[in-house]
Order: sequence, then C-alpha cells, then structure tokens
Amino acid sequence: MFQRSDSDFFRLPRVCSATGVSRSTIYLRITQGLFPTPIPLGGGRIVGWPAGEVAAINVVRIAGKPDEEVRELVAQLEAARM
Repeated sequence: MFQRSDSDFFRLPRVCSATGVSRSTIYLRITQGLFPTPIPLGGGRIVGWPAGEVAAINVVRIAGKPDEEVRELVAQLEAARM
C-alpha cells in the first residue's frame, strides 16, 4: 500500500508562508476555485496540500495568469489526484 510522506505535503502554515497569503485567503480561493482543496492526511482533521500543487499555483500567479487559467489548472491538478 502506498503511504504518503508528510514531506510531500504542506500543512496550512507552510501553505500560507509559501503563497504569502493568509488562512482566510487560502480558503476563500478554494471556494472560488482558485486554489486546490486539501487532502486528508490521516485521522481526524489533519489535511495538507501536495507541495507540487502549491508550487504550480505559485508559478501561474507569479506569471500573472488570469483567474480562468488558474481555475483550469486547479481542475487539472485535482483531477490528476484520482
């Protein structure tokens, strides 16, 4: 069975640090489709974001891509999880 490594995932404080935005902005962007949803990492309420997804979002944001392109990327990233 495949086990996820915590080093492959960013918890919320690290996501905020990596993106430069607050917790509330991360969750706002999730509801707007502009940031991927977190993945459960174990029992309880522990969640994280794949480090590669956070990096990909940062790249398109830095490049100044429009929100529609960011939404398309988010959809592709989440579809690739399956």
